[in-house]
Parts: sequence; C-alpha cells; structure tokens
Amino acid sequence: MTATMAIHDLYWRLQHWTPERIIYTLGQAWFSGLYYPKTLAVRRFGGMLLSAAGPWPGDAARGALLMRAELGFARKEAEPADESVAATLRDAELNGFAWLRDVQAVGGDAARREARRLVDEWIERNGRWRALSWRPDVLGTRLATWLTAAEFLVNGAEDRFRARFADSLLRQTRHLARVTRLAPPGAGRLQILRALIHAGLSFPTERPRLPRLFKALEREIAQQFLADGSHVERSPGVLYGALRHMIEIRLLLEEAELPPLRCVDTAIDQAAPMLHFFRHGDGGLALFNDTNEEDGWLVDLVLAKSNVKTRTPRDAPNSGFHRLVANRAVVLLDAGRPPRPPLDAHAHAGTLAFEFSSAKERIVVNCGAHAQGGAHWLMAQRTTAAHSTVTIDDVNSSYLLGGTMIGHRPRAVTAERQETDGNIWVEASHDGYVKDLGLVHRRRIWLAANGNDLRGEDTLTGDRQHKFAVRFHLHPSVKVSMVRDAQSVLLRTPSGAGWRIRASGGVIDIQESVYLGVRGETRRTSQVVIAGATQPGATQVKWAFARLNG
Repeated sequence: MTATMAIHDLYWRLQHWTPERIIYTLGQAWFSGLYYPKTLAVRRFGGMLLSAAGPWPGDAARGALLMRAELGFARKEAEPADESVAATLRDAELNGFAWLRDVQAVGGDAARREARRLVDEWIERNGRWRALSWRPDVLGTRLATWLTAAEFLVNGAEDRFRARFADSLLRQTRHLARVTRLAPPGAGRLQILRALIHAGLSFPTERPRLPRLFKALEREIAQQFLADGSHVERSPGVLYGALRHMIEIRLLLEEAELPPLRCVDTAIDQAAPMLHFFRHGDGGLALFNDTNEEDGWLVDLVLAKSNVKTRTPRDAPNSGFHRLVANRAVVLLDAGRPPRPPLDAHAHAGTLAFEFSSAKERIVVNCGAHAQGGAHWLMAQRTTAAHSTVTIDDVNSSYLLGGTMIGHRPRAVTAERQETDGNIWVEASHDGYVKDLGLVHRRRIWLAANGNDLRGEDTLTGDRQHKFAVRFHLHPSVKVSMVRDAQSVLLRTPSGAGWRIRASGGVIDIQESVYLGVRGETRRTSQVVIAGATQPGATQVKWAFARLNG
C-alpha cells in the first residue's frame, strides 16, 4: 500500500469514529470492571405488565434444523480484533436470538425446553458485560426477542428460571438504556428503542423512561426516514427492518392501551409505499446494498399490518432510486449517492446498477448479500463487479475499506426521467471513476410500454484508454446460451419465456457468476458481459433485451 493510499484509508476510517463511538470505546473499560454489574442490580421486580406476542411468525422448518444443530454458547465469542468480520457477524446473530422465533414456531414442550435451556445457558455465561454479546445492536435484538417470547419461555418453568430470566431482562434493559445514544447511527437505534419501549411497557420500574424514549424515537425517525419514505442507509433490507420496528411499536402501544405516536404513524405511512417500490413481481426485494430477497409472503404481511393503501411511487428523489414499470416488467435502478459515514455499513459499490424482472420471474439481478460466507465473500459481494453495471479496469466505483465501510465514493450522481405514451426513459450518470481513471459513466435505460423491450446505452467519457465490462448478472433460474453468430445471447426463464440480448460497442460473452440473494445460500449462476476498451472522448456501448414471440 502506497503512502497516499494509506492516508486515504486513514482519512475515511476516521470519518467513522464519531464522538459516540469514541465514548463507547472508552466506556468499555468501565463496563467490564468488577463493580459495574452491581450498578445493574434489580432491587424490586414488580412483575410484568405486558407480554405481547410478536406479529411476525417464525419458520418452523428452520427452527427444527436449529434444534438439531445443538446451538450453544460454550465457545469463546469472536472479537473483531482477533477474528474475521464474518465470524463476528455469526456470533452477533447467535447472541441476538432472532432465531428464537423459529424455534418457538416449532411448538410443543420439546421446543420450549430447548429454548429455555439456551436462554439459561446464555445468562450463565453472560451475566457480566462482554464486548459482542452486550453490544447495543445485539442486545437490542435479544431484548426485543426475549420480551416477545417471554410467555413461551416461562410457561411451565421452575421458579428459579422465572426469577433468573426476569433479573437478566432488567439488567440488560438498564445497560441498554445507558448506551442508547452511544450506539452507531442508523437503523440499529430503532431496534434498540423498540426493545426499550417494550421493556418500559412491561416492567413497572422502567415505566418512567417512556417519555424520554418516545422523544428519542421521534428524533431518530426524523433523522433516518427521508421525505420520500426511503431509509437514509439506502438499503431495501434496512428499510424492511425499520418498517417492521415501527409497526411493532404501534402494536405495543395499542396492546398497552396508550395513544399512538404521530411520528410512528407518519414513518409507517411514508415507508410502506417505498417498501413496495423495491419489490419485484415475485414479491421479494431488489438486491441493492446488503439486501436479500426476503420471503414474499412475509413482506406481504408487513405491508398488510402497515394499513397503508397508496400508490407505489415511480421514483425516490431523496435516495436516488428509480422504478420503471410497463405491463408486467419491472426495472429498478440505483441512481443515488452512497450514504455518508458512518451510515454506510450496508453500502455496496453498485452505483447505476439495475435489476429487471418480468411477471414473477427475475432476469437481471445483483449478486446479493451473504453475511456468513467469510471475509472474502463480504468484500466480493460489495464490489462493483458483483452488480449489473459497468466496471472499469476492475476498479470499484466506490472505494471499499475492510469490514463494512467505504471510502471515496461518487460525488455527483444525477438522473433525469421522461415518460411518453407509457414508454419510460431514465438517463443517469456518476463520477465515481473520475478520481482514479478520469472517466464519467452515463447510463440511459428505456423500457417500452408493452414491457417486452428494454434498451440501454452506456457511455464512458474520458481521455485515457481503459478496459471496461458491462455486466448483467442473471438469476439462477434463467438458462443462457450464445447464438451461433456470437453477436447475441438467448435467455430462457422457468415459464418458458425467451429473451434475446443484443449488443454493440463491445464483445458479448457468457461468464460464471454467483447468486447470494437467498439468506444462507450460495448458488451458481451466469452473467452476460460486454467487454471492450475505451477510446479518448466518448465510448458508447448499446444493448437491448427483447422478448421473443412463441
């Protein structure tokens, strides 16, 4: 690494060291001390006032697999300083207990006993503060899950477990309340506040915190939800989770017979249409910025519980996304700037990437996100080459730092949209390659009113010669073959529909790719690549997807 690159990395890493992060880091010495646990002591319990079941059903099949996997907390947790980011993410998921909903879905005494055993084991090993298991976002997820599953866990339990469980809940609540403002900015704070509000409604000793929690929630909503309903982190997956937190809070207040919060209702009213904006015809989400497909039926449930019935927006001016819909065809385009530090934990280098589906079949996709595939996967899935856009000399349009941060990113990302007689045209550009390569990328996409004709034009403007690749990652269900003249490619979807891809300005080819769109799965697939070299001035590549008759 050159000195210039080292300075660049240091500069952007320092952008992520907010005052809150510095204070929290310094405070860890106090949290891990011998005296700190005594400050969390519970003098009086007073019983639980509210034990509201969660609105989201678990996956019984996954829960049965988890029970057979013999989960446990016996091994040392991974720490960011000495183990990979992927290992830390795996331990964070384990300690967050979100999977407990799946075990609960199995039902029966065996599932209840196993869930109780795992909770009891966690309490035994984590009675004192530990860096990962007591991290604010992990703690917020666990606290919310335990409170939601409280009735399931304590039903038929011995008095010893009941007392131990309640004591641990209150200790975790008190610690989380102290560090809420020190948690990293972003959707994690919404999860923390959702958990604390549930605790405040559940325990008489925590009720006095509710007014302060409601004010903090109002501030976070104002900072995180943009005017168009998007989330400031520009991730459909993050928006999906944030909307679920808002719905959960509204339902908790209804259960406690308290008046609704206007800020929560406003956030739901704005975010629900935007979540629909990011859906393909199969009901799942588009794979931008660390997002998985998610289960279409569960997305349906979230939208149904939002009680919002408005038209799906055609674009998101605050986050820069565009949605092109014609007949049964859907195109989603990322034409916005990556979020600023430290809100870029989910950001990928996918500026001007697009996805394309017809009816319920995905055709062009991005590679997606796989949080547990190892550090090399975490980096690979964030690269520009993992998205359906243009790469130059294998350089990323946003500079990727280790972990989940990005450094230099496009400064100017523009987009203009026109619609005539049902035909839709979007022209967008970004300058992410100017700093290193002296090139501006402009992409024009046109979708015909019948949804059977999608055309694009990528223009690279600069004074130097570079190799380029226009990539179209295909969904694993799509079969692809080269036409004999080697000038076009044929696609066949599961329904039997055929599409032809034509291109000019480069050599078209079929290459291997990978699909990470389904959580926990890694699937082989293909990508269509148009390769060539830029010339001084403007280099233009044209391509078209045309549906075949018969």
